[in-house]
Amino acid sequence: MIFAPVSRRAKLCQAATSAAFFLLMAAPALAQDDQSSPADSHVGWVFRWLNFAIVLGLAIWALGKAGPYFRNHAQEISEKVAEGARAREAAEADRRAAQAKLAGIDAEAATMRAEAKRGAQAETERLRAQAKAEAEAIERSAQAEIEAAERAARLELKALAARIAVEGAEAVLRSELTPNTEAKLFGNFVAELEGSRN
Repeated sequence: MIFAPVSRRAKLCQAATSAAFFLLMAAPALAQDDQSSPADSHVGWVFRWLNFAIVLGLAIWALGKAGPYFRNHAQEISEKVAEGARAREAAEADRRAAQAKLAGIDAEAATMRAEAKRGAQAETERLRAQAKAEAEAIERSAQAEIEAAERAARLELKALAARIAVEGAEAVLRSELTPNTEAKLFGNFVAELEGSRN
């Protein structure tokens, strides 16, 4: 049983009619003065039952009118509960996924540590090899410099020895070369020249 939606004006009209009906029903009770209580008479009992029937009918009528509201409200609540259940299931799935990732983090971290250690060892070996190659190059360069310095020193030593020998020979010649010896040497030289011409 589906009811058409009722406008606000119609609802106000129904409420005003119900209020007027209740006031009219209560008017005879308010109009009495000092008489004995009508509630104790047979008519009073009939009105009591009649009043009960009217109130019961109005309550049933009101519940019948309010039924669609309560059904719609119950449907909205059930939709929200279902939506909440779906959200809870999605959150639970996210939580399980996060736990799975967290469980894998230890293994991933161990893998990363192992890779970093291997990389560090490889880098250490590369640096050692590079340092060894540089040390060998420096040693070769130093050896070449030492050999060049040794050659230069030998040449300088030979030049010094030659100069000292020349100076010594010059000193010996000056001391031993007298004008007679010089003339004799000059004569021998000229004789050799003449002999070589022939």
